[in-house]
Amino acid sequence: MSEQNGEGLLTTMQQTLSVAIITKNEEANLPRTLASVRFAEQIVVLDSGSTDRTVEIARAANATVYQEPWAGFAAAKNSAIARCTGAWVLSLDADEELTPELQAEIQSLLRSGPPADAYRIRRRNLFLGRWIRHGGFYPDPKLRLFRRVPASVTTPPRFQDRPVHETIAFDGSSAALDHDLIHHAYPTLENYIEHMDRYSTLGGELLVASGKVSRSWPAFVCNVVTVPKLTFLWNYVFRLGFLDGREGLLLHLYQAAYTSWKYAKAWHSARTKKA
Repeated sequence: MSEQNGEGLLTTMQQTLSVAIITKNEEANLPRTLASVRFAEQIVVLDSGSTDRTVEIARAANATVYQEPWAGFAAAKNSAIARCTGAWVLSLDADEELTPELQAEIQSLLRSGPPADAYRIRRRNLFLGRWIRHGGFYPDPKLRLFRRVPASVTTPPRFQDRPVHETIAFDGSSAALDHDLIHHAYPTLENYIEHMDRYSTLGGELLVASGKVSRSWPAFVCNVVTVPKLTFLWNYVFRLGFLDGREGLLLHLYQAAYTSWKYAKAWHSARTKKA
């Protein structure tokens, strides 16, 4: 192989992209997500016990499918990342998709040689089909695109081990992309309420583990009543959540309820353990 060809091959390898997705019963969402990343050299799907057509859909899209028991969001995402072989990794949830503009931006970025080691992507959160633009829900930047083995740091980017709201720990150079990721978060109220019930349980567990549960009556009232009310007032009024119509009203009301549930579950869990 000539030196010129060798340099060209190395450059091509440095531009390769792997997409990491975790799934469980995502047949309704996955086709949309996979269609938006068809340009990637590798798609890794880590499935945790799907009983619908999720695995079939992933394989039909030429994704490499691995199956593991559920071990938590961070652990599953890190396991999917560990199976990636591209120079760059894009971590996605199964209910997310890249806009055409973001697809083109990522491809152009990788071809040109990215100056940073990781990139934050703006995320459009959809609630009952409506893009929620206010109240702190947009631009909602997430670090999702990164070098699999960055030279500038000793520890590669990985999701922190926590029960919910997992984020990537990374201390290298980072920048922001210009275009959006679409998050089809909650298409129905039933889906949203089920998620918030589950997430408030996990959030309560985090509060207990961190020792942030006060058993005094004033603290209980503050956390379960006052904090949710102030959260609603701040996001719905001062952060202009009311501009998102009926969907915005419902979302901020239920977000406030989620906060109350989280603190109530933390208090109840701490009381049960003490007993």
